[in-house]
Amino acid sequence: MEHYEVIEKAVYYIENNIEESLSLDSVANSFNISKYYFHRLFSAMMGCSLNHYIISRKLNASVKLIQNENLSLTDIALQLNFGTPSSFTRAFKRQFGIAPSTLRKRGEMIPQTPIPSVVKRPIKNINGDIVTDFTLTDFEAVRVCGIAFEVDLATDDYKKKIRSHSKMLLNHIDKNINSSCFVIYSNCQPNSTRFNVLFGIPLDIQIEKPYYFTVDVPSLFCSKFKYFGDLLDIGDVFITDFARFLKISKQETEDSHIELIQVFENIHYLDSAYQIYVPIKKLPIDLDV
Repeated sequence: MEHYEVIEKAVYYIENNIEESLSLDSVANSFNISKYYFHRLFSAMMGCSLNHYIISRKLNASVKLIQNENLSLTDIALQLNFGTPSSFTRAFKRQFGIAPSTLRKRGEMIPQTPIPSVVKRPIKNINGDIVTDFTLTDFEAVRVCGIAFEVDLATDDYKKKIRSHSKMLLNHIDKNINSSCFVIYSNCQPNSTRFNVLFGIPLDIQIEKPYYFTVDVPSLFCSKFKYFGDLLDIGDVFITDFARFLKISKQETEDSHIELIQVFENIHYLDSAYQIYVPIKKLPIDLDV
């Protein structure tokens, strides 16, 4: 069984046993895996500890139970194995910013969060720490032609916007072109939610539209990661992966206007495997990667 399959089964096991007294020992034993290895694997794959994840999912389940007037908050706390009602209230307020009693009194609804998907990517074990597999490499200079636009995370449905613009490009190129595809994220300023996106291919395409551009991407020294699936489903997991990479490798981010580059082998298959390149400083390496 692949490592991501173990974690996928684990998150469903937790969901199906959410009212039980779940722990690292109980979950790991269900899959006949060392609890120490399982803890490291789960943290690497999900970006949080197993205990944090279990509490978060129990709180998510409590949202629906709070709407049931026949259950007291004490009943809910005991049903979900929070130990004491005060422990439940503190955890609930920490996650949702409101006490469960206040939520019930107001008659408000908090949307339940679906079971998170497990992002598929290769992993490696470095000095006993499991991290997403990475490579230090040179990104070769390339000229990319495509559609450019701005995204504001504070106001836009960024996934919808990026997908709609990618379809716009696909509608303007020959279906027989089986080129690689580049998604370049750039110019994200400090404390800003805005950044630029260029979605294009390394071919000269002549499209007379104001939002089509040709950009020369310079050679960059980068950390490279490999992911599988939808180009926008990595979410916060990549942020955690990159932070762990910096800690383990002792590398530093490069001061570049390019934040990261996604590279797909074929522009017509954007739900396949892809590489992510992030510019970093070229420092002496004292780690066998």
